[in-house]
This record gives sequence, C-alpha cells and structure tokens, in this order.
Amino acid sequence: MKPFALESNMLTLRGVFYPTGHLFIMFPTEKDARDAENQLLHKGVRGDAVSLLTPMEIHEKIAATAVRETALPSPGTEADTVRHYEELAREGHHALLVRAPTERETEHVMDVLRSAKISYAQKYRHLVIEDLVA
Repeated sequence: MKPFALESNMLTLRGVFYPTGHLFIMFPTEKDARDAENQLLHKGVRGDAVSLLTPMEIHEKIAATAVRETALPSPGTEADTVRHYEELAREGHHALLVRAPTERETEHVMDVLRSAKISYAQKYRHLVIEDLVA
C-alpha cells in the first residue's frame, strides 16, 4: 500500500476530487478497509495501486476540494459525491483508493471484494462517476 497523496491529475479544472481511472471504496471501519486491502493484495492487486484514507484524510484532503467548488456552478455531480464521502467520514468510515483504469481491473477488484463490508463505491471514468455499490 502506498500513502495517499492528492495529485493535480486527481482534480477537475475547478479543483474538485476526480481521480479518473480509480475506484474510491468506503468501509464502515478501519478494520473493514484493512481487511479489504489485504484481500486485494493477496489476489494480485499491486500495493502501489492501493491507498488507505482515514476519516481525517478524507476531510482534510478530499472534502476540502468540494469547498473550493461551491462558489461556481458545476454541471457535474463530483462535488456532491465528495460531500457524500465527507458525511460517511464523519461517521468514521475509511476508504481505499484503488487504481483500476480498465474495466477488467475494475471487475477484478469488485469481484475480490464481493464479500467485503463496502458502504459506498465509485469508479471514476472519463466524464462519468459510476456507482458500484450505493
């Protein structure tokens, strides 16, 4: 696993979190997130493709990007999605950010995590945020 770092290519032109080619998967507890991470690593997902985010990191690094966006109208739902992450983080949910640019990689990750305790999952594709688990 690699530490999470918010990179400029993970943001829209308006500065809102939008990591194209990644899954953002939330879990009710840190243990659930770490268990899911271990399952992914044991089933062939590379460690440098997975980052764990604590509720504090979700608040400070991810949710903060939606605050900047509120001054301007947005045609997309990315800010609303980020605000939903913040709501879950306030309840103690943790997240995994998993790099999975292809449909095959996305299917593999979700197949591995079929029995995991996922509270919310999104796939960021070019111009589309896809609900995987709502």
